[in-house]
Amino acid sequence: QVQLQESGPGLVKPAQTLTLTCTVSGVSITTDYYYWTWIRQAPGKGLEWMGAVDAEGGISYDPSLKSRTAISRDTSNNQISLELTSTTPEDTAVYYCARRATAVGGGFDHWGQGTQVTVSS
Repeated sequence: QVQLQESGPGLVKPAQTLTLTCTVSGVSITTDYYYWTWIRQAPGKGLEWMGAVDAEGGISYDPSLKSRTAISRDTSNNQISLELTSTTPEDTAVYYCARRATAVGGGFDHWGQGTQVTVSS
């Protein structure tokens, strides 16, 4: 079955770059009709879509995060990565990768378990 697993540091110092990796199993990230997304949830806040990569490698970002967000993929390892630069404590959140169907009205059908990231000195 489709499984997503986030990995990366649990603690990042302010101003440093956060790098997370989502390892996907059970399906190729190049499979059409799906976006592979990064979503985060800060304490007491709702889910925030950060960006996504499609089956062809096309990438989109939340405009509010675009200047310091980079999403990439490694097709050989079936992984999607997230880099978030110039971090602040406001970036403290649980970070998820998730799959979303490209169809109109498509939802997020598979999620990783999430990884807690704390930005603190």
